[in-house]
Amino acid sequence: MPSPDPQILIKLATMKMPFGKYGGRVLMDLPEPYLVWFAGKGFPEGELGILLSVLHEIKVNGLEHLLEPLRK
Repeated sequence: MPSPDPQILIKLATMKMPFGKYGGRVLMDLPEPYLVWFAGKGFPEGELGILLSVLHEIKVNGLEHLLEPLRK
């Protein structure tokens, strides 16, 4: 597992999904069922996959409040 990156929460609040049904949506606004689907099928490679995996853990554990202060 990669070292914790203090910028991950900021990236979740600013980076947009680059493809798919929710393309163009800020990552933290992706619906939980979509993240659960990725968890079952496999997250994409690279940074996007890491971010989606972290977001999945945040959402399934009810920790979305951690992201709210970062909304622009």
